[in-house]
Amino acid sequence: MQLLSDRILNMATSATLAMAAKARELRGEGKDIIGLSLGEPDFNTPDFIKEAAIQAINDDYNSYTPVDGYGELKDAIITKFKRDNGLTYAPAQIVVSTGAKQCLANIAGVMLNEGDEVILPCPYWVSYSDIVKLNGGVPVEVKTSIDTDFKMTAAQLEAAITPKTKMLWFSSPCNPSGSVYSEAELRALADVLVKHPNIYVVSDEIYEHINYKGGHASIAQFEDMYNNTITVNGVSKAFAMTGWRIGYIGAPEKIARACNKLQGQITSGANCIAQRAVITALNESPSKVQYMIDEFKVRRDLILDLLNDVEGFNTNTPDGAFYVFPNISHYFGKTLRGKTINNATDFSLYLLEEALVATVTGEAFGNPDCIRISYAASQEQIIEAIKRIKEAVS
Repeated sequence: MQLLSDRILNMATSATLAMAAKARELRGEGKDIIGLSLGEPDFNTPDFIKEAAIQAINDDYNSYTPVDGYGELKDAIITKFKRDNGLTYAPAQIVVSTGAKQCLANIAGVMLNEGDEVILPCPYWVSYSDIVKLNGGVPVEVKTSIDTDFKMTAAQLEAAITPKTKMLWFSSPCNPSGSVYSEAELRALADVLVKHPNIYVVSDEIYEHINYKGGHASIAQFEDMYNNTITVNGVSKAFAMTGWRIGYIGAPEKIARACNKLQGQITSGANCIAQRAVITALNESPSKVQYMIDEFKVRRDLILDLLNDVEGFNTNTPDGAFYVFPNISHYFGKTLRGKTINNATDFSLYLLEEALVATVTGEAFGNPDCIRISYAASQEQIIEAIKRIKEAVS
């Protein structure tokens, strides 16, 4: 009898976390690694949020929390959804979880049966595919390209739908491409989906506020999509709170109650101190963190300008998040410093070993021609990293 389950043996390791671990290992050997692999803001959590957490500690918040979140936090989430997205939810439609990743795992766990198909526009966030497969679902990848800003068209969506299609999962702004679906583009997708009322949408909006065009659109804002959409969000990115581990959903009540039931058997409620801090974060205007978004835009423009001078890097202009997703297939089949580059994974490892810059292979995101580069780093680090990459591929 084998020791480990087929489930875990068939699951891929998170490529972003694996690259971060490799980078830490090399740093431990004394190498000067510039990490552009993790999706983690390099800002500190804003002081007004930290002060709320300290106050919660002093107020002796230390007990188990309700499985689906404190009532006051749910109220803050409801206010945020109405204020920022024009979405109206009741408390029973909200579930607070230990990060948006747990939200996604909950949704898959309560909605997918063996063989259910989930449409994933490529590139997609690294964990979507394995979360779907872990819960018996079948990922159906829809290829996009740099020419369409890595966005799926309505025609592509229609072509991907089969009698087994249960869900569509996508993020906007997108990790890893930084693409942002406009209201008109979402309406075109919705026009396809309303013809298939048994298909549900997971709209991952964790990067909502890191949007350089403004005017974030949610697919649930359309009346004919509201009851078929689960909106996923959290505080990790916009508020620089990755380690605080708070995510949340707004969903049809039946789905929210099922997620609450599942979470009650897995983790129960999220951290009490973090929840109290997030109440303060969400009740404030998003303008309180605009300084971070402004700096990310400066860095985006900087890294695009620098990459334009690197041979073989074909980039578009991302409108959100803090990543660029260049096509580097120019190097496939070439030999650099004695190492043959066969694919994006080879190229990403080559940059780590030769340029001492950590990126992530696009294969992990469903696009084997690209790599993901995070610019959630200082301008000085970005300049030095692209200088090293340029030298390594010269």
